[in-house]
Amino acid sequence: MGYRKLDIGWATRITGIDPMTKLILPRTIFFLFLACVSRSAAGENLEVGFASADITPTLESETKVYLAGLELNRVAKEVNDRLFSRAMVLESGGHKIALVSVDLIGLQYPSVLKVRASLADFDYVAVMSTHTHAAPDVVGIWGSSRSESGIDTRYVQQVEDQVVRSVRAAEEATVRAVAEYAALNDESMLGDFRLPHVLDSTIRLLRFRRASDKSICGIFVQWNAHGIEPRDNSRITRDFFGVTVDELARRHDCEVVYVTGANGGLMGTPDGMLRKLLADKDDADPFDAIELYGKLVADMADRALAEATPIELAPLEVSAKKILIPMDNPGFTALRRAGVLSREAYRWTGDRDPKDARQAGGDGPEALATEVAYLRLGELHIATIPGEIYPEIIYGEYPSTPEEGVDFPEASLERTIDAILPGVKKMFLGLANDEIGYILPKRQWDVTEPFAYGRTSAQYGEVNSMGPETARHLTETLAECVEAIQP
Repeated sequence: MGYRKLDIGWATRITGIDPMTKLILPRTIFFLFLACVSRSAAGENLEVGFASADITPTLESETKVYLAGLELNRVAKEVNDRLFSRAMVLESGGHKIALVSVDLIGLQYPSVLKVRASLADFDYVAVMSTHTHAAPDVVGIWGSSRSESGIDTRYVQQVEDQVVRSVRAAEEATVRAVAEYAALNDESMLGDFRLPHVLDSTIRLLRFRRASDKSICGIFVQWNAHGIEPRDNSRITRDFFGVTVDELARRHDCEVVYVTGANGGLMGTPDGMLRKLLADKDDADPFDAIELYGKLVADMADRALAEATPIELAPLEVSAKKILIPMDNPGFTALRRAGVLSREAYRWTGDRDPKDARQAGGDGPEALATEVAYLRLGELHIATIPGEIYPEIIYGEYPSTPEEGVDFPEASLERTIDAILPGVKKMFLGLANDEIGYILPKRQWDVTEPFAYGRTSAQYGEVNSMGPETARHLTETLAECVEAIQP
């Protein structure tokens, strides 16, 4: 049983990464391997492990903890529930990958690279964020003012260390296992607060059973909603994501990893659902809604798992690519140059290949480095997308004609991620390895008058996007990653 690692020359042609960079940063920028394992042997040799590590900040110190999302200068005053890094490690054929979820708004790509440097023996590590709006600011833009970063670098270092710890603990906990896949669509559980209304209302899960006695050893969940996001909140919380994890862990007596999918376009609880949930409660507060909705998501997960079917998750194959994305957002550019958005930037020349990229300087257009990856785990096909992707780009449910008033009515439609991924059993992991903001179809971009849908002002979304070309760059890169494995 063996594998074939691609030679550096071919890897360079695929990724645009020069051989020296490949040697300096093994596995942190690009890794593609083909595990030549027969289907029968693959099922017998899958091992999986789960573990978690606490990433809750300390509030007793003199340093303020600024909460990410919603308003500026929102200082944490108490901990409602603790934050975690939750890791799942898969091993097969002498290879291992880790899929990690952190209870943060969006851990940045530079931190993920640091994590990988400490896990160099892993073939691939992906770090997803649940996107809770009540955890410490790890992006920088929710400090005391628009000119002050909200990042505590010591806390970010703590998160990086704990992510590594959770992965190592999961590695130690690996057991021989068999896997099952489940998916269930329920539009009653999701709402879209931006026109046009398009949903990814499918929950997708992996359930793992120990090969020895078929007892459940872990569950991996992907659901596609923003949190409840209580206003005027000063309590640290995982939001409903944490309730769902805790509820499933209690019901199944196992570890649970939760990741967020296509939550862009303002996916959230359906209009009126929270009022209905709280109708019988006196003096209800937002945390009651968090509890109730989190349990409903757990119920939906259990309905899906009732129809779970076996799936082979080996051999393990990964194709990842580092790229540049143009920062066509004056607000982001200003924040970065002021040191509030704590990211290195590169000169944007029109080429997303970072091979010859130079650090940004002067007043020219800028780009950020990020990553897209395709994971083929046996029969399962996974896309990792570094931000909040709109469901339209997953499924292609675009209006038949461009809405009157959009900025780019003649723009070509992006190739959909569902069409790019081969096979039937899939997962779409958002906020993966980075948070670069909203990723929306160019044909829906709408920031100049006249506005679409007869509106007198722009809809929310573009202000937190890198730019109208972001989706095209990401989907084209994903297609290249798939082609590298499946020509």
